[in-house]
Amino acid sequence: MNKSESIAELAKALCKAQGEMSGAAKASNNPFFKSKYADLKEVIKAIKEPFANHGLSYVQFPIEEGGRIGIETILMHESGEYLSNSFTVNLSKQDAQGAGSAITYCRRYGLQAVAGIPSEDDDGNNASQKSDSKAYVLTDTDKGWIEAVKVNAAIINQITDPKYKAMIKNEAGL
Repeated sequence: MNKSESIAELAKALCKAQGEMSGAAKASNNPFFKSKYADLKEVIKAIKEPFANHGLSYVQFPIEEGGRIGIETILMHESGEYLSNSFTVNLSKQDAQGAGSAITYCRRYGLQAVAGIPSEDDDGNNASQKSDSKAYVLTDTDKGWIEAVKVNAAIINQITDPKYKAMIKNEAGL
């Protein structure tokens, strides 16, 4: 991950935007797994207005690293602060269609991750249930909340999930 020297303004803005965001609607069908999922359009729809309301924007660039295809997502704040990270996957099909699918997949998950939109895919839920005994690792989103709460403790009231709120309070030293 790369970031600007300070992300204080970005963290505050992301905190406010996340307070306005809901999860992306599962409007697309996956016939292979016989399930629904939130496609890239729904992810963008979920973040677009809250990001704009709080001076946030993003860009995503296709990348190739060691034969893997993916994207670099850059989250930006109007102050000039930014966070960026790349996400790559192996191609399941070695052609342009395979690369396009991989890029779209990485865009969707990269954007969900940077925005903190919950992903409710069955694979992710199953994986998290199996790893309950493992220690929790703070995500960049968690760290953003913690930093924002340290700057302004009242921001904690924007978190509605009681367990998550307690964890952020604890990590922020409140």
